[in-house]
Amino acid sequence: MQKYLQSCNTDFWKNVFKAELDYILRELKGDKNVLSVGCGPAIIEAGLSENGFNVTGLDISKEALNQAPDNIRTVVGSAENMDFADNSFDAVIYIASLQFIENYKEAIKQTARVLRPGGKLLTMLLNPDSEFFKKKSEKPDSYINKIRHADIREIEKTIAEYFFTQTEFFLGIKGQDIFETKNPDLASLYVIKGKKKQSL
Repeated sequence: MQKYLQSCNTDFWKNVFKAELDYILRELKGDKNVLSVGCGPAIIEAGLSENGFNVTGLDISKEALNQAPDNIRTVVGSAENMDFADNSFDAVIYIASLQFIENYKEAIKQTARVLRPGGKLLTMLLNPDSEFFKKKSEKPDSYINKIRHADIREIEKTIAEYFFTQTEFFLGIKGQDIFETKNPDLASLYVIKGKKKQSL
């Protein structure tokens, strides 16, 4: 965890987190109660809280949540078995976490349950076709090699069972450079934005 936190403090990762935070702030405008699933030490979530959101962070790692700032409500638990009431949140976000969850289909089902009618889902998936992903996966100790689900189209199909969806590629990364792009070869993230179907 300490090694991870040290890397988070580099200029590169600070810039990545800022770009992701800015994107999320735009997408969640008008929402208030946000659940972040697989939030880890809640670095981006701290930024959401500073911008007026009520943020709950869910993670299976108590050690990671112990590093979260005090203004984030933290809950130790699994995405597949969320201990929240139905219709509890205005928005649920997964910041590069859904692909690491063992049973992501159950996690999406749980997400739909805890969201209010018409609530938002924002899922940032690591894009396996990107240069960033391919370069990272060459390193044996990279976190990317712990990914369980690389088929982003299959994940998208599951999400579409419960949500009206829009998608886009986001966040170009080449070496240490970060830039805007929709190019699938350069965009490190594939973003799936969902609005909960009213019939659920």
